[in-house]
Amino acid sequence: MTNSQQLLSYPSVTHSPQVDNYHGTVVADPYRALEDPDSEETKAWVEAQNQITFGYLEEISAREKIQQRLTKLWDYEKYGIPFQEGDRYFYFKNDGLQNQSVLYTLETLEAEPRVLLDPNQLSPDGTVALAGLAISENGQYLAYGLSTSGSDWQEWKVRHIETGKDLEDHLQWIKFSGASWTKDHQGFFYSRYDAPQEKTKLEDINYYQKLYYHKLGTHQSADTLIYQRPDQKEWGFGGSVTEDGKYLIISVWRGTDPKNLVFYRDLTQPESEIVELINEFVADYSFIDNDDHIFYFRTDLDAPRGRVIAIDIENPHPEHWQEIIPQVPETLESVGVLNHQFVADYLQNAHSQIKIFDLQGNYIREVELPGLGSAGGFGGKKEDRETFYSFTSFTTPGTIYRYDMVTGKSELFRQPQVDFQPEDYEIKQVFYQSKDGTQVPMFITHKKGITLDGNNPTYLYGYGGFNVSLTPSFSVSLLVWMEMGGVYAVPNLRGGGEYGEEWHQAGMKEKKQNVFDDFIAAAEWLIANNYTKPSKLAIGGGSNGGLLVGACMTQRPDLFGAALPAVGVMDMLRFHQFTIGWAWVNEYGSPDEPEEFPTLYAYSPLHNLKTGTTYPATLITTADHDDRVVPAHSFKFAAALQAAHHGDAPVLIRIETKAGHGAGKPTAKIIAEAADKWAFLVRVLGMEV
Repeated sequence: MTNSQQLLSYPSVTHSPQVDNYHGTVVADPYRALEDPDSEETKAWVEAQNQITFGYLEEISAREKIQQRLTKLWDYEKYGIPFQEGDRYFYFKNDGLQNQSVLYTLETLEAEPRVLLDPNQLSPDGTVALAGLAISENGQYLAYGLSTSGSDWQEWKVRHIETGKDLEDHLQWIKFSGASWTKDHQGFFYSRYDAPQEKTKLEDINYYQKLYYHKLGTHQSADTLIYQRPDQKEWGFGGSVTEDGKYLIISVWRGTDPKNLVFYRDLTQPESEIVELINEFVADYSFIDNDDHIFYFRTDLDAPRGRVIAIDIENPHPEHWQEIIPQVPETLESVGVLNHQFVADYLQNAHSQIKIFDLQGNYIREVELPGLGSAGGFGGKKEDRETFYSFTSFTTPGTIYRYDMVTGKSELFRQPQVDFQPEDYEIKQVFYQSKDGTQVPMFITHKKGITLDGNNPTYLYGYGGFNVSLTPSFSVSLLVWMEMGGVYAVPNLRGGGEYGEEWHQAGMKEKKQNVFDDFIAAAEWLIANNYTKPSKLAIGGGSNGGLLVGACMTQRPDLFGAALPAVGVMDMLRFHQFTIGWAWVNEYGSPDEPEEFPTLYAYSPLHNLKTGTTYPATLITTADHDDRVVPAHSFKFAAALQAAHHGDAPVLIRIETKAGHGAGKPTAKIIAEAADKWAFLVRVLGMEV
């Protein structure tokens, strides 16, 4: 170790005498003061931590070279999937290093595109991002949401597409909502919260979402309240208008639980009542489309991997529901309707499979994809005979294809030009055994020809929660890691959605330890199969994946050479006290419940650090505007880890300013953070670059 690593002196913070009694267990919270991001002490601590972190990173000679390579590789045109409204097409494009992608419109795919909205013009540093959009069916109006500095809070505006000018409409205090236009394009439905306290808007808890209708040209105060539930503070509402314009579908959500309710309103009848079609939280119901009074849903009711059902709203009792596409061994992720056919997006062992059925559920064909990877898109209207989709894998940048629904043929539409040779890399999928015998899949990608001698620097990345599936995707950042000789491994842990709701539930609440066991078993498999060894093995993950890293490094500090927890949920006893944290109780359980507290306390990263333990070299990353997982989690964990850690390995926290949980982060900040992460690993894993 160099002198600078031995001499790192961490900033102190006032110890709080705070203790909390959880059902008879007394728990100290010495770093409670760091929960206030606006206190002078917290601000001074943040500044001091960043000085140490950036001082350490600046000493790494490879850092600048890594940043230059990242910047060079990142500089390629990135196209979004084209979509159509009215007689116009729309798509996003980034020239390469623009902080935010730009929205273009054009009248035919061969016409000259015109900039419709360039978020880069909205702030000098790219920290204002487009966070949502909805285009009226006649292609005349764009409703769009903006997020500042990565906050979940959005303000929405309306732009006239032909003139490119904004109207006076201005909506605020929107969070976790899209917008859906009425068929007459006179206004749209959206959901919002009451205005918070300005000073504490990034920490305050969010309850009582309400569904509104906004009429164009009117002030937000005049918006019509469509639905609210003062008796259900945790309920949230997503309002969407059916393609035929006849119905407003209201999906009622409660936290992050995939189970939802479905209500609807007949928009053809003024002042019609809201009908509760599905009024119990027993399954997930995703509305697909309707054929007049027949509503189609993707559901996991009695089918944990998903199926398609039809409900006749004139005869809505469950005994009359019809199964259209039954459950199969693959996991049904989503379904759309094009050319009067269902386009079903399945996951087969964590990679995409697209199948087409007629509206009676008869199988027509499978879409031939270019390989094992992730396909997305297939958007459009039920009359459309063509659509577009994107395909990506660990070594394939997002490539766009045009698909003919009649002939079943794909043709290349846009292929990015990235300065690397995909054939120089290999991807394999292995299956390994977890602690309890469960078989877990893992993707491994690296340069061809590496020697399996146990000495390869390896980055093991995971998530394992909230029904989220990790499927193959391309990343310039990871490409640079592999160029430097690194191995990249992604296990599909329980808690994710790769194998449906049963797989998700096997990593929830009292079964959360399965997720950590799966990740630890992946590390042990990589070591046993001579890919790497503990001193060369780094683990990473963000948000719930940050929790994963925090739990695994506290449970098995001997197994890893480095840990990179990003925007992690680290305090499992207080996560539900901030912003939308209460919504995760469905996933994690609640420390307020006597029977659920012991599980949370047993793995909470903050509470399982042991003084005098040698922990892996750690670079914690968070951001000052993260109002999803408030930075207090990372602040408290960093302070506690620095106090507990015994050894020379650095324990650093990198606190990004004017950034949030990750969405909308400008390219410049993404590249800088990636360069810092890889530079840190180059140093602590002893890599030659």
